[in-house]
Parts: sequence; C-alpha cells; structure tokens
Amino acid sequence: MGVEIRVENLTKRFGRQTIWEDVSLTLPAGEISVLLGPSGTGKSVFLKTLIGLLKPEAGSITIDGRDITKVKEKDLYEIRKLFGVLFQDGALFGSQNLFDNIAFPLREHTKKTEKEIKDIVLDKMEITGLTGSERKLPGEISGGMRKRAGLARALVLDPQILLFDEPDSGLDPVRTAYLNQLIVDLNAQIEATFLIVTHDVNTARTVPDNIGLLYRRHLAMFGPREMLLSSNEPVVRQFLNAQREGPIGMAEEKDAGELESERGIELGALPPIPAQLPTSSGITRASERKPGSWLKANGVVPPPGSFPGLDLTFEDGKGTAAQRPEKQSDATSASRETVGAGVRVVPSGAKKAAAVKAPAQKAPAKRATSRRSTEG
Repeated sequence: MGVEIRVENLTKRFGRQTIWEDVSLTLPAGEISVLLGPSGTGKSVFLKTLIGLLKPEAGSITIDGRDITKVKEKDLYEIRKLFGVLFQDGALFGSQNLFDNIAFPLREHTKKTEKEIKDIVLDKMEITGLTGSERKLPGEISGGMRKRAGLARALVLDPQILLFDEPDSGLDPVRTAYLNQLIVDLNAQIEATFLIVTHDVNTARTVPDNIGLLYRRHLAMFGPREMLLSSNEPVVRQFLNAQREGPIGMAEEKDAGELESERGIELGALPPIPAQLPTSSGITRASERKPGSWLKANGVVPPPGSFPGLDLTFEDGKGTAAQRPEKQSDATSASRETVGAGVRVVPSGAKKAAAVKAPAQKAPAKRATSRRSTEG
C-alpha cells in the first residue's frame, strides 16, 4: 500500500535563480497524480527533491511521518527504499543485459539468494511484458522496451512510491498508450502512490486521479482530475487544452504586448472530459473515483460530450437539474458562464440534442499487461 507525501511551502533555488517557491500539495496514498508544466519549470527538480537528491532552501516534505529535509543521511537512505524511480531514458547500464540491470537493486540492497532474485526479476519482467528478453542488451532493444525495463527495475524492491520522469518521452502515441495502460494496471495491482511528470496532455486527461501544474515558479493548481479539466483558470485551461491563446508563451510567459493583442479573442469551448482510463482487467482501482463525482459534489456541469457512453445527470450550483447532452446538433447552441472552477452549460432556445449512447465494449483481457517483447 502506498504512503502519503505532504509537501508544505517548499522552495528550491540554484544560486540566485528561484526554480519554484512556496509549493504545497499532498499526494494521497495509493493514488495516481500527474505533474504538468511548461518546459523549464522545474518538474524534474521537484522529483529529485522528493527523494532527497536535492535539498530545498525552505519548506518540508513529510513521508511516512518523517520530514526528509531534516533527517540524517542514514535515515534518508532507508526512506529512499520506499521509492521506485523510472528515469526519462530508463538509465540502464549499457554493458549489462536486461536481467542483470533489473536485478541490480536486489543485489545491492538485499541479501536474497540468486534463486530468489531470479524469481523476482522474471516476475517483474512478465508484468512489464519483457518475458524472453532477459539476455538482450539495452542497445539491442527499442526505446519503449528500455522504458519497461527501467520500470521493472523500479518495481523489484516493492516500492510504496513510484516516480515517473516523463515516461512517454521519445515514445510514439501507440507505445505511450500501452505504457499508460501498464501504469494504471500496476497501480491497481500494488496500490502504491504514483507521481508522473509529463508533457503529454492526453496522459494527463485520462490516467491520473489528481493533476498539478507548475507555472512561473509556483504551483498554479493541484487537485482532482475533474477539477482541473473543468477549470477556467487561464494557465490551466490553456495548458490542458493545448491552446495558443493564454498566458503561456514560447518563453514560458507572454509579455504585456502579446497579452494585449489577444484581448477580446474568444477562447474555444472547453473540450469534453473523457472517462478515466480503466484497468485492462475491468477491476476498479482502490483510489478510483466514480465518473463525475467531483463535478456533482461541487455543482459543476461538464462540457457537452463529457464521459461518452455514460448516462450521467448533473446539477448546477443552484440545484437546477442539467442533463449533459452527449452530442450537440447544429440547431443547438449554448452560452457558458463560470461556476466555481468549472463551466455551466446554458441552453439557449433550441432543444437539446438527443443523448447518443456509445455501444458497449467487450471486457478486455484479464492480464494487466502486454506480454509482447517486440513492442517499442
């Protein structure tokens, strides 16, 4: 079972350069969280600070009841055993085959016999779809396989916290989809606390329980997935919907002239909120929330077309019933106005389009992961 990570007023600087300051958030135990942000906002630095590789200038990081910013080095060494880390490029030893790469933490940190190590390594390779690739070198396999080998190595010590540093970096959309499914299935299986740093908007919209966004040296927002996907906070809305209009520019933030030139430009409608990616076996994860639960609890009606295939009804903040249309016809128009952190849909005259229910999908295979070692 995962453990909670509580970050309070965390600040990190390199010399005079402030990377981020006063960052406060709580990563709930056993849940999947995603950390987003424009390039150069210190997302990887945040991961390194969480595991004590970098020391912050201020603030605290409480893990399993201990503030790692204040513990002794020998205690920090023990706390790090709670972590498994998937690095951007896999960080494999090029001269060792996959079996030895994955076995390395067990040989380094435990007194297990070679037979016990073999059983563990083969089990993790099976989970990550690498069966049969034990003797291959990192240079002989694809980037996707290297990622999965790095993930298998991160799993061998049965961590309670898993950190993913841009796991989709360098992968094509198909391999990214496979990896996302693997992450969801792993969370259901081991119930560890996951934190994923990524730039992939589709991953952020479909995989996590919670989303956070770093911007301009601070945490712009952190909370349940549905809260951020329905938010009208300009930087959150721009990033999660991959729009040019908004405060983020090529140099992280736009200058006053650029923002003034965009004044009066109407932002596009919020896209529909997708259903969260389910496990491949169809089981419900321990941390999985019911679709629309945050929206209903906060009186926010999602954009039209949200949660396709699910027959959900929402009420706005005034308690007025508002059935979410699955699809809008040309005769249907709607105006939008802010309700809390989300959007309320107000039909204007025309009848709502009939709900179109998606066809039922067949249950996927029970095993949590792909077994094909030839995948990228």
